Amino acid sequence: MTSKRPTRLDYCQYLLVSQINYTITHYADHTRNEMSHDAINRYLRHERLTPRLVWEHVRSQIQSSPHGYVVFDDTVLDKNFSHHIEMVRLQYSGNAHGLIKGIGLVNCVYVNPESGQYWVIDYRVYDPERDGKTKLDHVQDMLGQIVHHKQLPFHAVLMDTWYATKDIMLFVDSLHKIYYCPLKNNRQVDDSDGEAAYRRVDGLSWETNEQVHGKTIKIKGFPKTYKVRLFRVAVSTHRTDWVVTNDLTQDSLDATQEVCGMRWKIEQFHRELKQLTGIEKNQCRKARIQRNHIACAMLVWLRLTDIARSTGQTVYRIKHGLLDDYLCQQLKNPSVNMRFAYLWTPPVLQGKN
Repeated sequence: MTSKRPTRLDYCQYLLVSQINYTITHYADHTRNEMSHDAINRYLRHERLTPRLVWEHVRSQIQSSPHGYVVFDDTVLDKNFSHHIEMVRLQYSGNAHGLIKGIGLVNCVYVNPESGQYWVIDYRVYDPERDGKTKLDHVQDMLGQIVHHKQLPFHAVLMDTWYATKDIMLFVDSLHKIYYCPLKNNRQVDDSDGEAAYRRVDGLSWETNEQVHGKTIKIKGFPKTYKVRLFRVAVSTHRTDWVVTNDLTQDSLDATQEVCGMRWKIEQFHRELKQLTGIEKNQCRKARIQRNHIACAMLVWLRLTDIARSTGQTVYRIKHGLLDDYLCQQLKNPSVNMRFAYLWTPPVLQGKN
């Protein structure tokens, strides 16, 4: 029997409806012999899906805003138990709080602050052995694409400490855009206008007025006249972020905290992507298969969020709701019946006192 050749739609549909197992073998086993494992593997090896597909699908969904935010961050697809998957390398995972084996993704999310909605608009696979690019290179590439090609309106760029480098910050500035990003505790800064030596940002003294309105500083290594605004943002009782922005008119700690809060949308995206699309679950060795699987998982997330917005449900309710009909049918006519063990009780002997 000739096996049906799978398509991108077929594979995305599988990732959309499958609940736990996202392997090619599991997919083939549930196509009623229409597709073989080899046919699915062959499709994923020869197809070439790129991040451009994400923009092609999301551009009609985005509700843009001149006050929007572009958020960059990376995540690691956990492959800690793999030994031969290409593109897997040791890298730091924030979730694991240490080094794990995995595939790195650098993602870009667009946030509309008026509606609170967000969309992934671009991503890059971190594979320096193949393309020679760092994560910072990927951020610059994606940001340049947004400004010059996608031409999305946005107000500011939000980044984590990893991306708070001189090159990235000055690049954003050259695009005439605002940025907000936290500095590492040991970053050398000067708040004395050159009268004192540089010192760690977490060693600065703060007057009462500065705690509310921020202060102007110079970061070591930046051009002599380049200044930024610094705010001390208390994230929790055990953590303080030292947030800088090139918006020299910003003088409100509350406004800065509100802006930085938008950065957590990308963390929510990462959580949904991993929990609902099976993006980490493909175990094929070839890099091309992994790249195509990642692209399809991104498209599945876009589809889930599009349905969620139109129906007023959460993406989790939509995904897990696919099991509702199955559960109702099984409760009414179970395929496997539950039974209890028969407990034997000895007969009561009569005639004994």
